[in-house]
Amino acid sequence: MKKTIALLTGGTTGEWVVSVKSAATIAQNIDADLYDVYKIMLNDKGWFYEPADSVKIEIDKNDFSLTLDGRKIKFDGVFIAIHGSPGEDGKLQGYFDMIGIPYTTCDALTSCITMNKGYTKAIVEGINNLFTAKSIQIFKNGDYNISQIKQDLRLPYFVKPNSGGSSIGMSKVKHADDLDSALEKAFREDTQVLIEEFVSGREFSIGVYSAKGEVTVLPTTEVIPANEFFDFEAKYTPGATQEITPGNMSDEEYARVHQIIKDIYKKLNCRGVVRIDYFLEHETGKFYFIEINTIPGQTSTSFIPQQVAAMGLTLKEFYTSLMKETLG
Repeated sequence: MKKTIALLTGGTTGEWVVSVKSAATIAQNIDADLYDVYKIMLNDKGWFYEPADSVKIEIDKNDFSLTLDGRKIKFDGVFIAIHGSPGEDGKLQGYFDMIGIPYTTCDALTSCITMNKGYTKAIVEGINNLFTAKSIQIFKNGDYNISQIKQDLRLPYFVKPNSGGSSIGMSKVKHADDLDSALEKAFREDTQVLIEEFVSGREFSIGVYSAKGEVTVLPTTEVIPANEFFDFEAKYTPGATQEITPGNMSDEEYARVHQIIKDIYKKLNCRGVVRIDYFLEHETGKFYFIEINTIPGQTSTSFIPQQVAAMGLTLKEFYTSLMKETLG
C-alpha cells in the first residue's frame, strides 16, 4: 500500500531559497508507485499546502494533518528538506517526535547539537585520525578580548556564524585589522561566532547515509573554488567552483577517510543522509574536520545528487532506500 508523505520545504532563514530547489529535486525523484507526496511550505506566514489552483490550505499543527475537499489527510512520514531553522536545528524533529510522525533526518538532539559548529567539534574530538583547526568561540555581548584572540590564533582565519549554513556571514580574515568587520558580519547572522585558524589543504565534501542497517559512504567531491573560499556564491552559482566527483584520494587516504566518516556518523548518532566537509592538509595529508550538514542540499548543483550518480545509483533508488530506512 502506498504511503502518504509530506515533503516539507521553505524555512525561516535565508536558506529557504536553497530548500525550495532541494524539494523540487526530491519531488521529481520520489517513487510515485510507493509514495503519495504532498509538498508543504513552511515560512514566517505559516505552514500550508499549495495545490495546483494556488489556494493555500493551512496545516493543522495539532496533528500535522491537511483537510482537502472535506477529506482529512494524515501523513505516514515526513521528508524534511528545510536547510537552517527550523528544519536543521532540531525544532521540527522535536515536534514530530511529540506527535509520533517519523521523519527522514537525524533526531532532535543530534540536529540541535550539530547546528552548533563549536559544540560539534568538541564531540568529534578524539576520533582516531581526526584533527580540528584551533578555534575560539565567542558570544554576542559576551566577555571576549579581541587583542587576546589575535595573539592566540595565527592568521589567516575564518570567521563564521556558529549555527549558520550555506556559508552566509562567513569571512576569511588575512589582516588582523579586518577582524572587527568580519565579526560584525557574522554576528548579523548569529549570536555565537567561531573564529578558526585557516588550514591549508585540499577541500572535500562527502555524503554518508544509513540504509538496510548499514552505514554507506558516498564517493567524495573535491572542491576547488574560483573564489577565495567556498562561499555562498561559489556554492550556488554553476561554474563558480570546480567540483570533481569522485575526488582524487590515494588508497590510503580513501580507507582512512571512510573510517573517520563512519566514526563521525556513529559518534554523533546520525540517521538519514548527512554531508561532512573536511580538508586534507597539504603538507601532512591529515584529515581536518570542517563541519557536518544534517540536511544537505539536494539541488541540481548540490554534492549529494552528484555523489549518488557517481556511485551508480539513481536518485529514485537513493531516496527510496533512505525513506524505507527512516520512515519504516
